[in-house]
Amino acid sequence: MMDRRTTPFSGRLALPSLRGQVEATFTEGEAARVRQPLADLLAHPGGARDRQLLMGDAVTVIDLQDDHAFVQAAKDGYCGWLAASAIGPATTPTHWVAARSSHLYSRPKVQAPEREALPFGALLTVSGILGSFAETQMGFVPLAHLRGTHDRPDDPVAVAEAFLGAPYLWGGNSAAGIDCSGLVQAALLACGLPCPGDSDQQQSLGQDLADNMAVQRGDLMFWAGHVAWVVDARRILHANGHTMTVAYEPIAGAIARILAQDGGPVTARRRLISP
Repeated sequence: MMDRRTTPFSGRLALPSLRGQVEATFTEGEAARVRQPLADLLAHPGGARDRQLLMGDAVTVIDLQDDHAFVQAAKDGYCGWLAASAIGPATTPTHWVAARSSHLYSRPKVQAPEREALPFGALLTVSGILGSFAETQMGFVPLAHLRGTHDRPDDPVAVAEAFLGAPYLWGGNSAAGIDCSGLVQAALLACGLPCPGDSDQQQSLGQDLADNMAVQRGDLMFWAGHVAWVVDARRILHANGHTMTVAYEPIAGAIARILAQDGGPVTARRRLISP
């Protein structure tokens, strides 16, 4: 059975990779990018949120239905419906937002009115530099908040720690609201490492740890429907519904609490392997 989340088939149109697997009209789709700071990726037009895409995320537009577009995200293969207004031309990004959050300003001046809030990881095309601001088609962004697209950190746990205290949001992918798998994906993608969108998909990352192997910083711990970063031998960091935030928690305490709340035992411990 095909996984709806990664199957580029709208119900009537599909990408050619599905020939022989579905009955559909096939299309190569159209390259585009998300032009809103955050866009909900929906299971169905007007339906529930699966995940969120960020400004600049590349997508292939497969189908259009009323005011929604069925897309596949380039960064992780996730498929779903976006508001058609969230889609724009397929430009080439030059920079990404490396601050926890930033703003698009109407002018290159700190006192200028802001136009939009920008999430960590948003991709931008910078056309020029004016003082301490980068100029884009949509406005001006503080240079101090940006890095070049090839300028990446190398510690995903440190990236995840920058989200400490951010509110929990099911399917969220930004500091305005993030869930457990969103926190893992944001950290890995920021480091230039591939990562799928949901925790069950992320359980394929790296390699299993043997029962006699101690966890270390950068490992992932999984429960049914949940994932956490290992910070050190005693603590995890995760976006969780218990505190409704991104928070540290003792490993032993988390295991006992989740088990007592019928969340089950740890299902896997994975050690990531650099490509």
